[in-house]
Amino acid sequence: MAQALRPNTAVGSLFATDDKPHPLQDALLAVTLVLGVTSFVTAMFHSLHLLSSWTGLVGIFTGAYGQWISETTRERFGLILGLGASGVGFFLGMAHGGLFG
Repeated sequence: MAQALRPNTAVGSLFATDDKPHPLQDALLAVTLVLGVTSFVTAMFHSLHLLSSWTGLVGIFTGAYGQWISETTRERFGLILGLGASGVGFFLGMAHGGLFG
């Protein structure tokens, strides 16, 4: 009965995946990370405020929906990174000129 109390760390991963495919969650994770990085990088340039604010806004929505339906810690970890980058990019884009220029 003692083995039921100890987690099996040899098979599991660092992010505690459940060994099941999650194509929608993985797609949202990838989209959120790409939008977050794009928004964060373009926020450093004043003339790219339209791209920064729109990609940040869409990244926030995709990341929020991904958090709502995520099933593993790996997905949530990546979504939080993408959400953070999207949020920073969105707010800097808004400060540089906003969604509509």
